[in-house]
Amino acid sequence: MLVDWAGQGESVGDDLEAALDKLSREVEAAEIKKMLSGEHDRCNAIVTIHPGAGGTESQDWAEMLLRTYLRWAERRGFTRDIIDYQPGDEAGIKAATITVKGDYAYGLLLAEAGIHRLVRISPFDQAARRHTSFASVFVWPEFPEDLDVEIDDKDLRIDTYRSSGAGGQHVNVTDSAVRITHLPTGIVVSCQNERSQHRNRDSAMGVLRARLYDAKVRAQHEKLEEIGGEKKDIAFGSQIRSYVLHPYRMVKDHRTKLDVGNVDRVLDGDLDGFIKTYLMQKAAGTLGEGVGAVDETGADGA
Repeated sequence: MLVDWAGQGESVGDDLEAALDKLSREVEAAEIKKMLSGEHDRCNAIVTIHPGAGGTESQDWAEMLLRTYLRWAERRGFTRDIIDYQPGDEAGIKAATITVKGDYAYGLLLAEAGIHRLVRISPFDQAARRHTSFASVFVWPEFPEDLDVEIDDKDLRIDTYRSSGAGGQHVNVTDSAVRITHLPTGIVVSCQNERSQHRNRDSAMGVLRARLYDAKVRAQHEKLEEIGGEKKDIAFGSQIRSYVLHPYRMVKDHRTKLDVGNVDRVLDGDLDGFIKTYLMQKAAGTLGEGVGAVDETGADGA
């Protein structure tokens, strides 16, 4: 009987390479988890995306970002649901909120919170001019119902309405969508994902609970900084990343200085390089505060 030693050698080599790749991924995952030591880092995440000024351009960019985060969650095997989707007038979205459920989802996605900028030739401009668009990403941890956040029923205004249904397979067209307004703070949250009005209300209350807790923590931090005379770090007011599609193609993170040439892959959900670099520099205390300068043409070198 003849033995295919060459074939066996190739098989062993393939198995060894696969084992090394698996070990490398496990080591990298362990390193990242070690850096995620925040109180709520292990929680699920609530992500809200809003377009900036600019109408259809920014609304389309906001929807592109929504797709990016949905694909990122899919790549990592996380569960993701669109719980609120407000379509734009012509294209894109006016706002969207998603939940991402998985180990350390909040700790990872917190690296994405901030202002994201897109430079491209506009598909909505008949003159094919270059446009700069902005969208903001907010991230909160999803908390259990027994979290110590007091919500008085008399402080709530609850409205029901028909879902827009513009979210495709992610949003059910129902008459049970819920919008909750917290009157003392003016915070408004919505949910239209479930067919049950009761379940939509529960989901919206979960988002409200997270936002009220976040506001409480921020108020405490601001008070401490005021007492200590420290300058407030406006984390959500910073332009953290630029995505340039014209006159060249590159994505650059202004905090870490990491840049990637394959824009399509990034927009398809490949964000782990940016997230890992952010976490490493943050842990090392070397994270930059840089915000990309923007000129009137948008050709600022990203």
